[in-house]
Order: sequence, then structure tokens, then C-alpha cells
Amino acid sequence: MSTPQISNELTPSREEFAAMLNETLAEDVVYEGNVVRGKVVAIEKDMAVIDVGLKVEGRVPLKEFATPGKPADLKVGDEVEVYLERVENALGEAVLSREKARREESWARLEQQFERGEKVTGVIFNKVKGGFTVDLDGAVAFLPGSQVDIRPVRDIGPLMHQPLQFQILKMDRRRGNIVVSRRSVLEETRAEQRADIVAKLEEGQVIEGVVKNITDYGAFIDLGGIDGLLHVTDMAWRRVNHPSEIVNVGDTVKVQIIRINPETQRISLGMKQLQSDPWEGIEAKYPVGARFKGTVTNIADYGAFVELEPGVEGLIHVSEMSWTKKNVHPGKIVSTSQEVEVQILEVDAQKRRISLGLKQTQENPWEAFLAQHPKGSVVEGPIRNITEFGLFIGLDGGVDGMVHLSDLDWNRPGEEVIKEYKKGDVVKAVVLDVDPAKERISLGIKQLQGDPLDVISRYKKGDPVTCEVVAVQDNGIEVKIVGTDVTTFIKRSDLSRDRAEQRPERFNVGDKVDAAVVSVDKAARRISVSIKQLELAEEKMAVAQYGSTDSGASLGDIFKAAIKKREDEAKE
Repeated sequence: MSTPQISNELTPSREEFAAMLNETLAEDVVYEGNVVRGKVVAIEKDMAVIDVGLKVEGRVPLKEFATPGKPADLKVGDEVEVYLERVENALGEAVLSREKARREESWARLEQQFERGEKVTGVIFNKVKGGFTVDLDGAVAFLPGSQVDIRPVRDIGPLMHQPLQFQILKMDRRRGNIVVSRRSVLEETRAEQRADIVAKLEEGQVIEGVVKNITDYGAFIDLGGIDGLLHVTDMAWRRVNHPSEIVNVGDTVKVQIIRINPETQRISLGMKQLQSDPWEGIEAKYPVGARFKGTVTNIADYGAFVELEPGVEGLIHVSEMSWTKKNVHPGKIVSTSQEVEVQILEVDAQKRRISLGLKQTQENPWEAFLAQHPKGSVVEGPIRNITEFGLFIGLDGGVDGMVHLSDLDWNRPGEEVIKEYKKGDVVKAVVLDVDPAKERISLGIKQLQGDPLDVISRYKKGDPVTCEVVAVQDNGIEVKIVGTDVTTFIKRSDLSRDRAEQRPERFNVGDKVDAAVVSVDKAARRISVSIKQLELAEEKMAVAQYGSTDSGASLGDIFKAAIKKREDEAKE
């Protein structure tokens, strides 16, 4: 039996078979990892059976064909694009993915739009830490919370699952990251709208708007698509502590456009500009020196503001609040809402400033003091303060008087005398001078004893005086002229004409001695006396009366005669 022969024409050669196999395998390799086109051949429960032209078919869940907020709309015969992950799995089916196909398509398209700076459409479908996830037709992007809207959004619900426009801020395909912004889209749209609206507005125009938001510094008014700022200082001519005193959210208000910035498109509005300016003719209404009543509206460290009429305020500087209360916070003198009488001190219409005085409406305590205590009168009060230049004594009416160092004592230096006083001591003094304009009262303590000059002026050189010893020292004795408060010092050499008697120790405190005035210094308020000079004067007088050196009488006889005559005169 012979072996049948196979025709070479029907059987491919080994080389041809290998080529055909490689070609088939090559086609399978090209399909894997790419997006391919297929046809829906069946729908089984929640799966779609898709033929992509291979030996086997693949299954894809129907939910992958759905879009956020919409179910899958798929039927047999529809052509779809899917991603081929593997040609055949363990079950003998092709592994397909519609989701990955959409993602690949979206990424390619988004990259082109990103390069061109185009806006993209997406749907916010989930909330994550720091923001939200957005479906960009298959590609998932991240939307930061700060990029959702121009202003913070409390409720994101109305924006969820709605087609919205976004701007791609960042793309990283390798990491699969896309960051988008809705805020930039809104800002761009808003800028276009603002430009159109601003072009129709002009400064000085009066329009109506709705109060959209209120802050501490003013209110934002919606002018029909663009906001303008009504600053708190432009709401009324009077002082406004908070915008809520004038307007509320939702109010329709009439405002005037004060200023438009074409570069920033910011609009400044005013309400008070629609009313008459209360500062017109202010100088005639409030002349300097006139007194008015007003209400304290605000208190600061430097003074208090008083409203004279709505829109017109003046300042009482802290220095003009009280005659006697110095370095005291204004809040301790007046209180907010208190009605006070003030005096107009100065008006500056250009700067819109009025200076007021509170103390000027009250009696000047220095003038009152002078009326009750004229110069030369004696006053009494406690020592309030001791300084390096004198004492401050509290007086009637809450004022202080000062005793300068030079007015503490006639004879001793003030720096020494002031040490004898302490704060709180009650002392008497003489009013020397009162200056209401400078708010000064000058007092003197030494003047209580009278001016020694008045006493000293009664004496002249050579006059005999009787003195009382008040102190004994090594170099002499301190004495006081009897009948006066004048004290002086007699040196050792002036204690006697006899050198042997020039001994201070022979005197005792309280002894009475006679002396002669040697000199009177009115400028220094000082008088000098000498026992020696009195003895020499008496000797000279005795010689003149009872004899001379050539009469034959001795000096002793002359003195005896003089003494006897004095005794006889004393008896008579």
C-alpha cells in the first residue's frame, strides 16, 4: 500500500506557517494595553458582552458606562470603545474596561485643553479631605475647597452632580493627578461682567442697591452684578460705631458713587453725600467763646468727643477737662452718653475740627482762691509733695501752692530747712502771689515771722543794743537782739576790749549783754554787733565828759566818775 502524497500547493511550508503564527500573535500583542473599538453583542444582568474582533469576547460591568447622576444607556448593537487589558484570562475571556478607556481618552483630550488653557466640563461627585473629587468625563480630578467659589461655600449640595466648568491648574499623568479650579472660571466671568457694568457707571451717579454683606468697616452693596463698598465713615455725617446702626442685610438703599478705580474696578459708595453737610457755615453756628450742650460719644486716652449736633463733633482735650485733675484718664471725668456743657475754644472748618473746653464752663479755682485769699493773707494746709525746689501745700478749692526753698527761712539755707518737713505735715504760710492764668500760687513760710529787714532798718551804725546769748561757741557767741527775732554772731575778738576777757566761756546761754551796732547789710538782711566797740565808744564818751589825758585825772578816776553818774541817774 502506498503512502498518499500531499500537494505542496495546499500545505503551507514551515516558514509560511511560522510567519502566519507570528502575524497573529503580533496582532494580539498590539491590542493589549490599548483602547479598541467593539460591539455590544449581549446584555446579561449587569454585564455587557462586547466583541472586539478577537477569538473571545469580553464582559464589562454596565455601571462603567454610566455617568455621574445618569444610569447606563446601552443596548445590543451599540459600538463602544473599551480598554483591552489582556487578550484572554483564565476563563477564556478578554479582559476589557470601559472606565479605563474613558480615562485614557479623557487624559489625552485634557492634556490638549490644558496646553491651550481651555476650560473643561466636569461633575463634582464626592467629598474628600481638603476638597472634592470631580469627574472630567472619565478622568478624576481634585478640586480644593478654596477653589470651589469666590467666597467660602457653606453648602456644596446644590453644586454636586451638576455639569460645571473648571480650569485645570495642574496635571501629572505619571502620578495620575489633576487639580482643577472653579473659582478661577467664576473670577474670569465676573471680571467680564464687572467691566461691562463699570463701563455704564460714573462718579457722582446716584443709584439703588441691595445690602449684600456687613463688616466692621462698612457694607457691601450689590449694584446689579457688581459690589460697591459703603464705608462706615460715608454712611452718615455723625459718628457711626458699627454699620449695623444704619443698614441691614437685604435693605434696598440709595447711594452715590464716590469713586471708581478703573484698574481694580473697585467702587466706593456714600450715603451721607446725599444729605446736606452740617459743617457748612460751622464758624457762624459755633463762635469761639460760646457755650453749648452736647453728648459724649466716645472717650479716648487723649480726650472725649462730644456731639454738638448730628454730624458735628468736637474734641475736649484731656488738658481742657478739669482745672485741678491732672494726668487723669478722661473716663474718670466724663462718661459715654453723658450730656455736658462745653465752651468753643477753636473752630477749623477746613479740617472739620472743633476744640472744646469743659473746665472753662466751671469757675477757675485760682481766681476763686485769689478772691478769698488776697496777697498777704495766711493760709493753712497739708504738705502734698516735697521736691528739690520746694514744698507743695494743698489749699482750698483743690489747688496747690508752692513754697520755694528761698521762702522757708530768713537766715538758714532752704536746702537745710526743707529736711525738717515731711509729707502730710500741716503748715501755715503767707500768700505771696496768685497767677490764675498760669495756675500758680506762691507761698512763703518765713514771711510768717516778718521780714528781718524791717527790724534791721531801724538800726544804724553805732547804736547800742541789748542782746541775749542763745549759743556759746569756741570762736564766739550767737546772740539775739532783745525784742526782735534778729540773731547775729559776735566773734571772739569783739567780746571785750580787754584781750584777757575775750573768752566765750565766760558767757552762758540766757545772759544779757550790751553791744554796739557795727554794720547793717540790708541786701543780706544782716546786722553785726560788737561788745568791744560799745566799750570803746563808752570810754571815748567818758573821756570827753570827765577829763582828758592832760587834765591830771587818771583813767580810773574818769571811769569811776562815769559809773557814779550812771548810778545816780538810775536812782533818779
